[in-house]
Amino acid sequence: MSFALVQSRALVGMDAPLVQVEVHASNGLPSLSIVGLPEAAVKESKDRVRSALLNSGFELPPKRITINLAPADLPKAGSRFDLAIALAVLVATQQLPAQALAGHEFYGELGLNGELRNISGLLPALIKAKKEKTVAIIPQAGLVEASLLTHADIWGAKHLLEVCAYLTQQAKLQAVPDRDIGQLNYPVDLADVRGQAQAKRALEVAASGQHSLLMVGPPGAGKSMLAQRLVTLLPPMNEQEAIESAALRSIAGEPLIAGQFYQRFLKEPHHSSSAAALIGGGQNPKPGALTLAHHNVLFMDEFPEFKRDVIEALREPLETKKVNISRVKQQVIYPCDTLFVAAFNPTPSGFFSDDPRCTDSPDQIARYRRKISGPILDRIDLHLQVPAVEVDQLTAPCDPNAESSDLVRERVQAVREIQYSRQGCLNSALSLAQLEQYVELTQSDQLFLKQAMTRLELSARSYHKILRLARTLADMGRESTITKAHLAEALGYRNLERQGFK
Repeated sequence: MSFALVQSRALVGMDAPLVQVEVHASNGLPSLSIVGLPEAAVKESKDRVRSALLNSGFELPPKRITINLAPADLPKAGSRFDLAIALAVLVATQQLPAQALAGHEFYGELGLNGELRNISGLLPALIKAKKEKTVAIIPQAGLVEASLLTHADIWGAKHLLEVCAYLTQQAKLQAVPDRDIGQLNYPVDLADVRGQAQAKRALEVAASGQHSLLMVGPPGAGKSMLAQRLVTLLPPMNEQEAIESAALRSIAGEPLIAGQFYQRFLKEPHHSSSAAALIGGGQNPKPGALTLAHHNVLFMDEFPEFKRDVIEALREPLETKKVNISRVKQQVIYPCDTLFVAAFNPTPSGFFSDDPRCTDSPDQIARYRRKISGPILDRIDLHLQVPAVEVDQLTAPCDPNAESSDLVRERVQAVREIQYSRQGCLNSALSLAQLEQYVELTQSDQLFLKQAMTRLELSARSYHKILRLARTLADMGRESTITKAHLAEALGYRNLERQGFK
């Protein structure tokens, strides 16, 4: 038989469509060609496969070998098809029985000596393979991320010869190790922060309802320190969240560490980052920092120092919780249910305008503040002024009664459970219909909120964000109804609208 068919999967965003690797060996001038819309790395696969087969002791007969990657209109990228191509060539040249490959999918890059190397975007393919109930053969290095999937038929190998021995029932492959849940292990703790009681309260509010946060304060006030500790207040990810987060990092080629799949993390892009680095992009669109922080925390320090187009690119993702990247050849959608945090100084000199150390003119301050547009500011739930820490607080002995991250995280988890049991989502994700159902105000409170909205000139979006914030504040107080005190505190977190940031 001179024809072979082997299954693998491509990568399109978070999807992994099936690709059938077809190989036909016929008489003619010796050649090895690949068709089916392959990109550069796929075209180079024929040279890797040829060397891997020869160095593994197999023969490459002097035949005309054609490799087709179907469907032909689906772009193929990367080295993920190497193993499937090599096995298909062996079947087509009658060096491997065709029936041995039935019900299997193969992924992996081949070294010139036949060694199997891991690939990016492996986890999305394994998720689809599990759904289709097929056996997945992968590089042994990929077994760590494969351990996230339970009840999946996945086996790992180090070399092409090991795969061939398994297919001919001469040896067994490496099984997926037991999933290592691990323990939460953060190098920082909320108890490290001196003073800043209001900021700590805002962090707990943000964590409890998944509300975005913007901090403004002078240099050294602790904005970065607070943001780094916000992640320690979040409960560990559940299984579905951990799989989604790991899949995105797998697509981006980031290493996955066993025992840390469920632990939240902080992404901190530098202010020189491009829009593609933050949102995602490229010829074959890859996830950016915003998407990689899905179910985690994205912290943009020195917010106005980011380029204008980078900041404005956040508009739709902050609202819709997804990133839509369109290219001529394909369109992908990445999720970004991210806890967004930003921080910056109030003026170019770094200090508040009423501070004697501020040397900026009103025009300089106005230009600086205009770097953050009103639409972006309007999409951030919590606005917080972070004052400088007093020297007495820095030099005082550590407070043994200071709340630790573990203690606050327990409260946050309890509040989140209230929200999930009541409405099935966190308060920041409440729809307008759900707001009407779960947020009831008395006539007096409605009048109070209406007057505040008029005086502060807040938008309709701000109105709904205030209601969501008030709902979270009530949940933190274990109160079923929202009171004027909750509304007043929620309005207090919209204070930048009064300071020329509109």
